[in-house]
Amino acid sequence: MAKTTLDFEKPIAELEAKLNEMRQFSGGMDIRNEIGTIEKKVRLLKEELYKGLTRWQRVQLARHPDRPYTLDYIYEMTNNFIELHGDRQVKDDKAIIGGFAQIDDQKVMIIGHQKGRDTKSNVYRNFGMANPEGYRKALRLMKLAEKFNKPVITLIDTPGAFPGLEAEERGQAEAIARNLFEMAKLRVPIVVVIIGEGASGGALGLGVGDRILMLENCWYSVISPESCSSILWRSWDYKEQAAEALKLTAPDLLEQKLIDRIIPEPLGGAHKNIKEAAQSLKTAILEELTFLIKIKPEKLIDQRIEKFGRMGEFEE
Repeated sequence: MAKTTLDFEKPIAELEAKLNEMRQFSGGMDIRNEIGTIEKKVRLLKEELYKGLTRWQRVQLARHPDRPYTLDYIYEMTNNFIELHGDRQVKDDKAIIGGFAQIDDQKVMIIGHQKGRDTKSNVYRNFGMANPEGYRKALRLMKLAEKFNKPVITLIDTPGAFPGLEAEERGQAEAIARNLFEMAKLRVPIVVVIIGEGASGGALGLGVGDRILMLENCWYSVISPESCSSILWRSWDYKEQAAEALKLTAPDLLEQKLIDRIIPEPLGGAHKNIKEAAQSLKTAILEELTFLIKIKPEKLIDQRIEKFGRMGEFEE
């Protein structure tokens, strides 16, 4: 059960609190009808609220502190996960994790951004913002997957690549660009999934694949709504307008043909039922891999390059 209530969820939280009070303090009275009425009201309110979420509200859900992260999905949907460390140049970046795992009978290389749950773990994970060595570690693991002919799964959830001076000194832009180049011609299937935030080049450094999937309550864009607002209006106060203009939600991106598939989440978000969310993600990944592993490497690469080459077309 989620511990954090977002502002727009407060009417539901208040009704649920009232419902719990009635269950606990019924005093032996038969109030099943009253409880049933409120339960129905809560269910209808949830369906109405989450069906009509604004883009900014979906951004808030994507950032929910109780939302499952990469390791949560790995533990729920894989077996025999063996984490691999280091880029063999600088150090092991804790903001990106990866290793071999097994999804049912399918062996894969799974790589993703990892955030922390509290201040200490967020500092340890650098808030999910990778340094160049993180992207170089990811590329090393992809090349290892290619060597052993195993599909690659990437899970994206980052507010962006780390913008610190030391990251720039070690070649942040080059590391991301190298990943784009190498992923485009990797000879094994790549399935990319946005599971939370997908911000800018930090997301794209793991984002080149044969199939791009996106969980229902996520965002994926060249810039965050707050940063967009601060550039255009010199203030974060217009972040909601920025979110609307950016069209950064899953339905927007599916319409623009920037992603291939939306994975439904439990009502209220993935954090409401992690097991159900992980099962939906697992099913989608296996369905995609069943098709992709039958394609010859040369054709796979050609289709991948063509796929990304079509993006960005426009008419005047």
